[in-house]
Amino acid sequence: MKNANPVSFGLKAAGAAFLSLLIAACGSGKAADTASGQKTIFDHFTLSVGGHPARLQVAVLEAEQQRGLMQRPDLGKDEGMIFVDAAPKQQNYWMKDCPEALDIAFLSPDGVIAEEYPMYPFDLRTISSHSDHLQFAIEMPQGWFAANGVRPGAAIDLRELAAALKERGFDPAKFGLR
Repeated sequence: MKNANPVSFGLKAAGAAFLSLLIAACGSGKAADTASGQKTIFDHFTLSVGGHPARLQVAVLEAEQQRGLMQRPDLGKDEGMIFVDAAPKQQNYWMKDCPEALDIAFLSPDGVIAEEYPMYPFDLRTISSHSDHLQFAIEMPQGWFAANGVRPGAAIDLRELAAALKERGFDPAKFGLR
């Protein structure tokens, strides 16, 4: 028996169309084109991390941060994500739906790495920072920090981060950056 309810059919069709667009926009992991040329979460920015270039996606919005690197089995050896908070706080992360082993570094508001931890695929345990005065976190493929000699005390280039935030359409001053 077919469903003869046109409202139900219309809602299902609209839902399917929306889902198709969402999958096409988000599922590819490619940069989304915008009319304004503004960068998105899918774009990579080269930032100096402890003097070594890293190609990072910049996660600012809550939805971007919650998704993080979920379902990303294809990170390049120098690719990762930086999470940017408006103010310092304790940092808490997990590996839900993340198929690749990562390392996470927690950074102070002045861009200095304070803590670093390994993270394992699909691990639902929370990795929490010891300090509650951290504003940024960087996730990289596991072993990247060690291979590049990047340890606590190393810093990121905050001018490069401020420029990336501007390209994403955010005011760096709202994050304490110039």
